[in-house]
Amino acid sequence: MIPKGKLFFFCGKMGAGKSTQAKVVARDNNAVLISEDEWLSAHFANQIHTFDDYLIYSNTIKPFVKRHVQDLLEVGTNVVMDFPANTVRQRQWFTELCSEVGCEHTLIYLVRSDEQCLQQIAKRRLEQPERAHFDTETVFHHVTQYFEAPEDDEGLSVVYEECY
Repeated sequence: MIPKGKLFFFCGKMGAGKSTQAKVVARDNNAVLISEDEWLSAHFANQIHTFDDYLIYSNTIKPFVKRHVQDLLEVGTNVVMDFPANTVRQRQWFTELCSEVGCEHTLIYLVRSDEQCLQQIAKRRLEQPERAHFDTETVFHHVTQYFEAPEDDEGLSVVYEECY
């Protein structure tokens, strides 16, 4: 019997460094990195203009991504998903994905202050001007109102990465 791969995913406010950390975790764990931003831009280029657009298209790709990730995990491949796990509902999607194939997981929670996130978002706007319309303080505050830190009763294997 082939041992299952392990799934790594991330929780953290917008600008916390989830995508940057995902690359490091993928490298360190010999894992396949799957990026939501890449899937969305490949399938819905220039169609995401608002947060509501993002939610619609993100939910559209999830069934395809889920099956793909489960196939990788079932053959023993570690997977890092650069998809947000910032709400209880989002985290439930990840835990269902894992429980259906019987694999282990690690949720990496990037604990950052609002100020740290906003500084990173400002820096990202300069480095990636194509994201400037979405990477704003207004969008940060809109998205942050939905943020839910992981709780013990969710049954997650959480690694806390604090940076103050």
